[in-house]
Amino acid sequence: MMAWNSSVHQGWKPCVDKIISKTELPKSSGFLIIEANGGLNQQRLSICDAVAVAGLLNATLFIPIFHLNSVWRDSSKFGDIFDEDFFINALKSRVDVVKELPEEIRQRFDNNISNIVNLRVKAWSSPSHYLQKVLPKLVQMGAARIAPFSNRLAQAVPANVQKLRCLANYEALRFSEPIRMLAENMVDRMVKNSSQSGGKYVSVHLRFEEDMVAFSCCEYDGGEEEKREMDIARERSWRGKFRRRGRVIRPGVNRVDGKCPLTPLEVGMMLRGMGFDNTTSVFVAAGKIYKAEKYMAPLKQMFPRLETKDTLATPEELAPFKVGCSGLHSVSSQ
Repeated sequence: MMAWNSSVHQGWKPCVDKIISKTELPKSSGFLIIEANGGLNQQRLSICDAVAVAGLLNATLFIPIFHLNSVWRDSSKFGDIFDEDFFINALKSRVDVVKELPEEIRQRFDNNISNIVNLRVKAWSSPSHYLQKVLPKLVQMGAARIAPFSNRLAQAVPANVQKLRCLANYEALRFSEPIRMLAENMVDRMVKNSSQSGGKYVSVHLRFEEDMVAFSCCEYDGGEEEKREMDIARERSWRGKFRRRGRVIRPGVNRVDGKCPLTPLEVGMMLRGMGFDNTTSVFVAAGKIYKAEKYMAPLKQMFPRLETKDTLATPEELAPFKVGCSGLHSVSSQ
């Protein structure tokens, strides 16, 4: 099938290879504590930004804390999702990372991280802001906290800062061993189930959970019932954010601007348009799909050989990861 033959060869080269390791890290300016909020992907981005900021400030990074979000309600810790020791070791020549704060710092703040001053940095702050505003306070207090930390570093940054982001993302972050082992078993099963296509399959990440649909402020085909459900979901998760003065919800404009999550049917049509037929094996990574019985039916009809983590793994295999949703998402993302 021609759809498997990629014609894209951009010759991308990793910038990580050009990072020169330091023989000795400079004296630490203090301990940086960040709280990574949001879902798994937002947390990953926050971790990469935290490494970049710590390197920029010559700070010692405390292993990132995962914020208990009102939407996700996930109590997972960094070590539940990612390999802590691997993360620390991969960064040791560029950024010092610690699992515990020293006794002196703990006593200074009465053994309570919440007592450490929260600097509340604005979203998309520049490196110069961190150097001018955050660094002096970090040196003065010995430790500083930034919570929340989602999108707290500008996208456009100098090459040396961006390389630290890349180092964290592509070299330092890997899932914990239990997640990797289950994911590898699931991949093996997926390949085995894809014998008609030579072991090849398509993996898609559907973002059509209720919170995603609600946050997008888009309309689908649910009429007034859907509108009421989405209003309730927005208020439950974001408490007045969408009712602020001057905030106008324009579903039609959002759709024209391409800001609406694709329905499972639209994803199926896209795959068909790319040349994948109904013999293609498809792995769907997703959370709880909004009105799954209604919206997943067309995709399953277009691609009968559809698998999810729940069809590839046994309940016993998935049980250890059901304490927090990030663990389950990680298994699908690996």
